[in-house]
Parts: sequence; structure tokens; C-alpha cells
Amino acid sequence: MKVTKITNAEFTAMVQAAANKLNKNTDFINSLNVFPVPDGDTGTNMSLSLASGYKYVNKDTSSDVGDLAGSLAKGLLMGARGNSGVILSQIFRGFSKSTAGKASLSAQDLSDAFVAGTETAYKSVMKPTEGTILTVVRMAAQAGKKAAATTNDVIAVMDAIFNNSKTALQKTPDLLPVLKQVGVVDSGGQGLVFVLEAFDDVLNGRDEAQKDSYQPNDAEMTEMIDAAHHQSVQSKLNPDDIVYGYCTQIMVRIGKGKEVDRKFDYQTFYDYLAKLGDSLLVVNDEDIVKVHVHTEHPGKVLAWGQEFGDLATVKVDNMRLQQETIIEGDEDEGESSDTATPIEKAENLNTQQPISDTAIISVSSGKGLNELFNSLGVNYIVNGGQTMNPSTEDIANAIKNTHAKQAIILPNNKNIFLAAEQAARVVDIPTVIVHSKTISQGITAMLGYNPEDSLTDNQKAMEDNLPTVKSGQVTTAIRDSNIDGLQIKKGQYMGIADGTIKTVDNDLVATAISMVKTMLDDDSEAITIIWGDGADEKLADQVQKGITDINNDLEVEVHEGDQPVYPFLISVE
Repeated sequence: MKVTKITNAEFTAMVQAAANKLNKNTDFINSLNVFPVPDGDTGTNMSLSLASGYKYVNKDTSSDVGDLAGSLAKGLLMGARGNSGVILSQIFRGFSKSTAGKASLSAQDLSDAFVAGTETAYKSVMKPTEGTILTVVRMAAQAGKKAAATTNDVIAVMDAIFNNSKTALQKTPDLLPVLKQVGVVDSGGQGLVFVLEAFDDVLNGRDEAQKDSYQPNDAEMTEMIDAAHHQSVQSKLNPDDIVYGYCTQIMVRIGKGKEVDRKFDYQTFYDYLAKLGDSLLVVNDEDIVKVHVHTEHPGKVLAWGQEFGDLATVKVDNMRLQQETIIEGDEDEGESSDTATPIEKAENLNTQQPISDTAIISVSSGKGLNELFNSLGVNYIVNGGQTMNPSTEDIANAIKNTHAKQAIILPNNKNIFLAAEQAARVVDIPTVIVHSKTISQGITAMLGYNPEDSLTDNQKAMEDNLPTVKSGQVTTAIRDSNIDGLQIKKGQYMGIADGTIKTVDNDLVATAISMVKTMLDDDSEAITIIWGDGADEKLADQVQKGITDINNDLEVEVHEGDQPVYPFLISVE
């Protein structure tokens, strides 16, 4: 079969298939994280980013592929999470610029679009690293260019692009030594391969809707649902402005029950639900299907599920009522609500501190951490960090909601840098990024802030403070691994200092103390211990005693941070 052009219908189907494929393979992509820590979120970031892109495409009524590509790029930009999501958005930003004004795409157009996407993606990264998603898109585009020189068949060109992306992915460990050491391919590159595979499936007429599906565990489903809520409900939203008011979640046992009259087909099941609302998530295996959707008709969702099986679980929340409660200031409801917003006004934590002309926005997760940042002068908190990177839109909305004249962003995670930089470009006020890679660096950066100084002077002073602190994190290994000569077993504690695993132990306190030993030098004076989930004040006190036993001259502070993933965050200055 030979096809000489891609129409609007085919392009929409390609994007939808790609979004579905990333959704189904999120867990696998996350598992490719180099470190065996519970924060491998590349798959989640790419899936949620492309889901936002598809949402924009689905709402675009244009019949021109160029317009649809522009909507895809816009949706990806606003929904971009993490470095992988931002780079994916840049690939399709270049793609959209190349296809602008085109009603359909020829084989040459398709090739040119991926070449342009590659160029834009490389330009978006200050120091491009080979062995990553960049390598995969570059080699894929090169293959497409070569194919387009000999054929006008878009399928042949897409075949070449996809097939060479697989070849490129297998080469990533040879280009990035840490990948070879751990025995994985690049996670972002794997995500892109899934996208290109979905494009290729659609053009070849392959029905791959059920291929490579997986069943996420409850924690993963909760994380995906939280992300959907992040996109749809903001802290200042008027309840009357919520278009779809009922958060509806069901789990269906496929083929079970008295009301079954349909054989389960993922696309049929998904497409009907897509018409009922937004923030739709559908995941399944052979036995069950889980659904999350915001809708005005929860009854129709339940009835649709029963056509395919019986309802194992049902949960329906009135989001308008929840939002009314949030606005009324019910703190208990605000903390427990399923629709918690990623944007939290820090001034609600300290009402004595009004927002000044300069807003300082920090990304963190945990009540104690938020209060600590607020006490240092942060005005707004964007809830996020490891396992849930905020999107470009989340950060941009935070900036807008400050109503300040200028803004400073503390990402506190290097995987949030690109999304923060994108947000700074799309808002209307001068905004700078202080490139804090850790919570500890973010705290130290605030010590350099002077409200009397200019925006650029503050940025420099805060950036200058970053190298003065060493950042340590203690967490749990989620798989067996061997990194830098360290044998790591699943369930053991790891002490990670400035991005390098320094110590491994079965005991949490011993791991923390051993890690601190590797961070100390003759200039060390002060240590801050922040304990979170998996630790408590008693354990923190034991770590403090262990540190003072090493050097009684050290000043050691202990704070409750409530942060997830890391029982201890420890800084040395």
C-alpha cells in the first residue's frame, strides 16, 4: 500500500495513538531510570505532556494538518512536565513550524518536519547530551530524510523514521556510559520510540490499541489522577466555572456481570468516554479496566462500564462542592481533597507576609517544607518535585496568580528547569530562574535574596549561593542494581550526595550518618536535617547525635519537612 499524503484525520489519529501508547507504557519507561530510586518519572512526564497535546488537537476543528500540528505544539508546551516532556514539546514545536500552512503532509513534508523538530530540540538544550532522546530524534530524522529523497510514500518515510529510532535507542548505552553500567536504554528515547511507533502503526493501518498494555498499581493510578486534577482545578477557580463537575472513577471486571453485552475494545471504550468530559484516563489489562474522568454525567460512565463488565469499585466526587469548601478556607478539607491544586499560596501559611512587587515561587512538596520556604520569603508554592514534576502551565499559572510585577522561580529539581524556563517565556512579566537542583539549594538561595535589589542582581546573588551547600538525600532502592561498584539490593537505604550514591545500608539512620561523613570537609560548619515520610523526629534526633559524635563543633538543625520519597534531606554548609 502506498500513501502520498497525511490528512487531518490521519494526523489526529496518529497523535491519539501516541498518547495512548505512552499512557500504556508509562510504568515501563519509568523503570528505565538509571538510579534505583522511587522517582523515575520520565514515562509519567511524557505521557501527561502528550495527553495535553492531544487534548488541544482534539478541540481543534481545522481540516489543515499544519493547524493541528500547531495545536499539538501548544498543548505540549503548556502541559510539558520534566525535561523529557519539554524536549518532546520542542520536537513538535519545530515540527509545527515546518508544517505551518499545509493542508496535508507529503513524504517530503513529513521528513522536513522531523528534521526541523530535531533542530529545535537541540537548540532548546544548553548542553545537548548524546545518548538521550536527542540522539534518537536526530537519527530518526536522518533516516526519514534519506528515505524521502527516493520515495513519495509517507508510509515508507515513517517506516524509516521509526525503524531507525529503534536502532538509535539501542545505541544510547554506547553513547552514555552510565546507561551501559546500569544496563538500560535512555528512558526519554524509549518514550519517543513509542510515539514514533504509534505514528507508524496508524499509517500502516495496524490495530495496536491493545498492544503493550499494562495495569498500573494504585499508587501510579493515583499519581496520574492527581496530574489530571492539576490541569483542571486551580486554587482560585470559581466553582461555577468548572465545566465538568463530577470526578468519576470506576474499575470494571471485563466480561463479568449480568449487564454485559459488548466485547471489550479499548478504542471503542475510550472514544465514548472521551465525549462525556475531560481529564480522561483509561488503563486496562485482560481482566480489568480502570477509568478516571471529569464529567457532568457520572451515571452514563457507570452504565457504559456495565456494558463491558461488572463494577468492582465506584467513586464519584462533586468537584464544585469541593472547590466551594476550599474557597471557604476549610483547611482540613483542603488537605484531604482529591482535587488538591498544585498551586498553593504561601501567604496562606503566613498571613503576615504579603506579596511584594517581586514574587518568589518555589517548587516543593510537604507542609513542613512549604512553611520553611515561606518563612524565608517565598510567596507561592507549586506543589511538586520528584515523581510529580509540575507542568509549564502549572508554573505559568502560579506566576500569573501572584499579580506581581516580576517573579523569581526556584525549581529545586534539575528536571524542572526546562518547564520553568518555558513558563518564564510565556508569561507577561519579567521572570528569572534560579537554577536550584535540590531543596537544600533552594533554601540556601533564599539567603541571598534582597527585596531592595533588582531582579537580575537577586538572580545573580541567589545563584552565587548555590555552590556553597552540599545536598544529601536518603531514599529506598526499588530494585537490585550495581552502580559505581556499589551492590544495591531492593529495599536497602541509599545515601545520595550531590547526585552520586555514596552509601548503602539496611539501616536508615546508619545510611544517613555515613552519607554525611562523605559530605564533610574542613570548611563544614552547619548541617540541616529535614525529615519526611519514612522517618520521624526520634530517628532525626539519632542522626543529629551521630553527626555531633563525628564533630561536636558542627551546628546541626532539625526540621520536619513532610516530604515524600526521601525520609531525610540533609544539607552541609
